Amino acid sequence: EVQLVESGGGLVQAGGSLRLSCAASGFTFDDYVIGWFRQAPGKEREGVASIDSSDGSTFYADSVKGRFTIASDNVKNTVYTVYLQMNNLKPEDTAVYFCAAREPLVLRHLAPYEYDSWGQGTQVTVSS
Repeated sequence: EVQLVESGGGLVQAGGSLRLSCAASGFTFDDYVIGWFRQAPGKEREGVASIDSSDGSTFYADSVKGRFTIASDNVKNTVYTVYLQMNNLKPEDTAVYFCAAREPLVLRHLAPYEYDSWGQGTQVTVSS
């Protein structure tokens, strides 16, 4: 069973930065995809960024390109950590951020329905 634990959320002023972490474990396959998603109150969950372990390829939503970066550490003790570095944050980035995983692959990297394992979420609040 895949387990995902997010950390790193918080309150930041507009223009500031935060780094979210997602510790992932329990994969069965060698290849998997991990994505970051967010959900603001009253809005649908949307894809933010994803990374494919098979080749390191990354995908971003247009709204975060140039501001957010997804990256990963080498696997340590069977835990694969994925980071979401968020720079130049805007009030509209305020949401609960979730990491999610699917093995061994996905077709649409930023579509929530493609993922079957989810973390508990971490709140990001950007004040104006």
